[in-house]
Amino acid sequence: MQKFSTWILKLAGWKAVIEVDEPAKSVICIAPHTSNWDFLIGKLFYWSLNRKSAFLMKKSWFFFPLGTLFRNMGGIPIDRSKRTSVTDQLAAEFTKYDKFHIGITPEGTRSRVKKWKMGFYHIAVKAHVPIQLAYIDYLNKEMGIKEVFYPTGDENVDLEKIQAFYKNSHPKHSERFHL
Repeated sequence: MQKFSTWILKLAGWKAVIEVDEPAKSVICIAPHTSNWDFLIGKLFYWSLNRKSAFLMKKSWFFFPLGTLFRNMGGIPIDRSKRTSVTDQLAAEFTKYDKFHIGITPEGTRSRVKKWKMGFYHIAVKAHVPIQLAYIDYLNKEMGIKEVFYPTGDENVDLEKIQAFYKNSHPKHSERFHL
């Protein structure tokens, strides 16, 4: 899958930019998220690096045959109608594995949001793992990870630092991205 993904990205004119080593466990904060294409580019990017990561997706997408495909790709269905602690469940997942990564879009949707959902942050804090800051830049046709952020527990200060990382990102639909 690595060679195929690298070939597809190259054919489409995209490049992968990695400036940090991958920690053994992490939450991967992926922004901006304004298009369904972000998912495909993100998966191709991570596969091109020969890395594996889980991801969260609305339960409604997990119908046959897509559900089988998404689960095989690392998908974890989320039922938004239930008030269960996804944060606690995912933090516990980190204790089961020597190596575990989960990609989360802090906007939680492709639509414009006034405020980021902080689940990605709370999962990292509860699991005692760093956050890889992954970006998608449509203007420069690159996706990358340039920073590994270690949360301090001060949510407001940390969020300012994390969002500052994304200030120069170029989403597919700029009108849908807000920091």
